[in-house]
Amino acid sequence: MNYTILILPGLGDSGETHWQNYWLQHFDTSQKVTQKDWNNPILEDWLESLTASIEAAEGEIIIVAHSLSCSLINHWSKENKGHKIAGALLVAPADVDSPAHTPEEIRNFAPIPLLKLEFPSIVITSSNDPYISVERAAFLAEKWGSSFINIGEKGHLNSESELKYWEEGQEILQSLLQIIESNK
Repeated sequence: MNYTILILPGLGDSGETHWQNYWLQHFDTSQKVTQKDWNNPILEDWLESLTASIEAAEGEIIIVAHSLSCSLINHWSKENKGHKIAGALLVAPADVDSPAHTPEEIRNFAPIPLLKLEFPSIVITSSNDPYISVERAAFLAEKWGSSFINIGEKGHLNSESELKYWEEGQEILQSLLQIIESNK
């Protein structure tokens, strides 16, 4: 794999048993975007950290975003064109527009941008994710120009889902890489 994989955790960071931490160990070219405050996210601060990580990364980038960071990458993409992001895996996006689905401390990430992304992307959701409905995730995928995959009842695809290295997610990542390579 000739890409830098930028891992973008969501609210509260990814716990020790989160699949994103397993991927950081598994993929030699992976790096984690670190935020100043994981528990009280401020959109502008998170955008600043993301920008710094993108600028520091070597070569083309694959974004692997979870939860709140799916909104983050869409906010970033709205303001940044012609960048070196080759593609994105957007896993379990949190519906920051819905007080019924997400906590108040992430409301400053609303509204979710509904613009088509400039790069290939795949939205992955679970049919029993408490932070977004399947219908809303499919709607966001359509607006972002992303492929959409519902992987069944696996919760928020976080530590509680006990995915470890999440082989199914790695297969989906490989399909994203094939899409990227076929578009070159």
